Amino acid sequence: MQTERLEHALGHAFSRRDLVRQALTHRSHGAENNERLEFLGDSILNCVIAMLLFERFPELREGDLSRQRAGLVRQETLFQIAQRLALGDCLRLGEGELKSGGHRRPSILADGLEALIGAVYLDAGFARAHEIIRHLYQPLIDAIDPGNAAKDPKTALQEILQARHLALPHYVLSAARGEAHAQEFEVECKIATLNISTFGFGANRRSAEQAAAQRAIELIGDKTK
Repeated sequence: MQTERLEHALGHAFSRRDLVRQALTHRSHGAENNERLEFLGDSILNCVIAMLLFERFPELREGDLSRQRAGLVRQETLFQIAQRLALGDCLRLGEGELKSGGHRRPSILADGLEALIGAVYLDAGFARAHEIIRHLYQPLIDAIDPGNAAKDPKTALQEILQARHLALPHYVLSAARGEAHAQEFEVECKIATLNISTFGFGANRRSAEQAAAQRAIELIGDKTK
C-alpha cells in the first residue's frame, strides 16, 4: 500500500508503519481495523478544535464556541478535508465496500481521517497531532464570521442572499443510504442566481441541509475574495 503521498499531504511521516496501516483499514477488511483509532482521533480532534476556537475568538460565548466546533468536526467537514488529502485512494476495504464505492463514501472517509489523527497522536504525541489539525483546519477557522456565530448555516445563508436581494436556496434530497437505524442523507443546496450547487451529508435530512448550506456560505465567501 502506497501511503507516501498521503503522508506528505497530511504533513506527517509515520515512524510506526503499523499505525498508518491500521488507520487506513476499514472494518469490512478485517478484525484489525481503524475503529479504535477513530474513537481516539475523534476525542483529540474535538479537544484541539476547542483550543483553536478558544484562542482565535476570545469574544465568543460558550454556546457559540460549541456551535462552531460542532460545524468543524461534523462528518461533512471531515469528508471535505479527507477528499483534499485523497485519503480514499489509500483505504483498505473489504470486497463489498470496494464494489459499492466505499472509498468515496463520506462516513468512511470521515472516520478514516479521525483514525489518522489518532494514529498521529500515538506515533508522535499530542503536540504533533495539534500541529497537523491546526494546519488542516486553519483555512476553515479563518473563514468563520463571528457575527454569524450564533446562527445556524441555513439561517445565515438565507440572510446573506436576502441582503443581496437574491432568491432563496432550494434544497433537494439526493439520496438516503443505509439501514433504517443508521441512515445517511445527502442533500443538494442549489442557488441558481449564483450558479452554486453544494452537497451536505448527515444522519438526518436537517443536518444534511445545514451541511450543504455551510458549504454554500464558504463558496460565496470564496467568490467575493
